[in-house]
Amino acid sequence: MAKKKKKQIFRIVLFAGTIISLFFVPWILVKAWLTPLPDTVQGVVNEAPRLGFDGIIVYVHQKGHKPQFYAAGWKNTEKKIPADPHALFKIASIGKLYNAVAITQLVYNNKLSLDSTLAYYFPNLAGHIQYANQITLRMLVQHRSGIPNITNTPNFWANPPKTPQDALSRVLNKPADFKPGTKYEYSNTNYLLISMLIQKVTGESSFRYIKKNILEPLGLKHTYGSIHQINMKDLMSGYYVGVDHDIKSVDYGSMVASAEDVGEFVMALNDGRLLNAKEQAIYSSLYKYNHTGLIPGYQSIAKYFKSMNTVVVQFTNTTNFSGYNWSLSEIIYHRIIKVLRKKAD
Repeated sequence: MAKKKKKQIFRIVLFAGTIISLFFVPWILVKAWLTPLPDTVQGVVNEAPRLGFDGIIVYVHQKGHKPQFYAAGWKNTEKKIPADPHALFKIASIGKLYNAVAITQLVYNNKLSLDSTLAYYFPNLAGHIQYANQITLRMLVQHRSGIPNITNTPNFWANPPKTPQDALSRVLNKPADFKPGTKYEYSNTNYLLISMLIQKVTGESSFRYIKKNILEPLGLKHTYGSIHQINMKDLMSGYYVGVDHDIKSVDYGSMVASAEDVGEFVMALNDGRLLNAKEQAIYSSLYKYNHTGLIPGYQSIAKYFKSMNTVVVQFTNTTNFSGYNWSLSEIIYHRIIKVLRKKAD
């Protein structure tokens, strides 16, 4: 009997906790979850503007089938230009996948060693980055270096750095967040250093290397190193809640690409076309195969689903300080996957 009472009390406490927690969750998230699931991907995409996004782009490609393009809302809200599924977008941290592939290729070709240290590759940083003589290239790729994150430094987003050197200077002579190899902590500084290393080893910019060795072999023509390499009319506008104008011209150092190019890159990375067997073994030991991206005005999700042999890319162009817009974008993405799984069944 005592056991039964304990179970009843536990259920009451659990229910009460659930009810209380709902008061701390923006109701728009609850609404997004509870809205009946449409029968089509376009139906889900159409929900995005009603949830507060200026615009959304979705790309779906099931291997062996024709790619599908979806969009809703605005490419540019002020000018009422409809969202274009072929528009360019700032892909933010999705760019780390391309850099991880580049490192894999250079390791395979004996241009780099995963076990060599930061101090070995950049002797001038030995006295300015703590544990530089213990941080290996492998740790940089895997976010296990302990180097502070540049994007967490004061005023990074309000006053973005103009050059890689300017960005790096913001964390020099700062104490490490932890001893190398002891923890995982996502740090954009790791990939800034990786980009600089690719340039040092190859004698060309990291993006130029990526273009020649990754993009061109895959036939991808709509991926760029920065906003300075594109016609800005082709770029989807970016919006930040509380800022009453388009912020797409602000340069945070992001790669730019179409949803189709990102999707085909992620598909090739996952289905074995991009890397040979030995390269694949190196990459598998290093980094993940899917990624998300987030900078002011731009949110992106790119994933491959093996069970459906399908890649799904989603771009949404509205962000906010509280971060619930990111949660909303994830909810929309999960709903799209549910629709696709239902169709597959």
